[in-house]
Amino acid sequence: MRKRHGWERIGWCWLAFGSEGRLEQTFSSDQDNGLLFESHDPASAAASRDTLLGFAREVNQALDVCGFPLCKGNVMASNPELCLSLDEWKAKMGGWLGKPDPKALLDAAICFDFRPLSGDATLAQALREWLLARTRSRPAFLRLMAMNALQARPALGMLGDFATEDVRYINLKLHGVRPFIDAARVFALAFGLAQTGTAERLRAAAAELRMEPPEMAAIVDAFFFIQKLRLRIQARPGTQSQESANRIDPGMLNDFERRSLKEALRQARKLQQRLALDYGL
Repeated sequence: MRKRHGWERIGWCWLAFGSEGRLEQTFSSDQDNGLLFESHDPASAAASRDTLLGFAREVNQALDVCGFPLCKGNVMASNPELCLSLDEWKAKMGGWLGKPDPKALLDAAICFDFRPLSGDATLAQALREWLLARTRSRPAFLRLMAMNALQARPALGMLGDFATEDVRYINLKLHGVRPFIDAARVFALAFGLAQTGTAERLRAAAAELRMEPPEMAAIVDAFFFIQKLRLRIQARPGTQSQESANRIDPGMLNDFERRSLKEALRQARKLQQRLALDYGL
């Protein structure tokens, strides 16, 4: 493939974003990826990008055939805006840090979960070191990230019962695992943590948050419990759409599962309360 696409001498790294970057893909995950390559000036960057985009389109199409659907939002390496040199990625992320915009950061958040999949992993390591050296000293950026992380609330009502959509269903992605994922990402950026997985980020943040190991273990166990429910739903025959792949009727759970889900959501709410306290939200 290198010879066919003519990029034998280009240093590159295929990046996974989002759930794939966090090693948290489920059966309903689509593609979220990008390309990072080596370049020393704008002219060579443009030439390298033109060469690599053909390869990226072929890989994206092949992954689609293998069962990893194309991203509807075009967060893929075949998008020229996500096929960038190391300097271009630094400039892109530097823009998010320097002049943070709530909506732009909401769209960009999954890029902060990047993980090298193939190619020269030292390029990804260099980008991560550059990024984490700067995020800790950007309070305005971190506060907006925290604000965005509080948008998706755990599916609990005021009286401690489930808060459901359309009378009976809970979206376990939006109102279940996302509060954990978003909070863990903020902690990783605030404390300069290199981990990309949600559980690993939370465990690594425990000392900075001054949480005792059993307290953080309960939060991590809650995250994994909701993830397990999502996988069980998605493994059912006939579960096709993205929406149905993450929706559950708590009335169909047994007593133990309902109690466990409520407690897991309470742990998510506790995590968000800590985030709100730390950033005055």
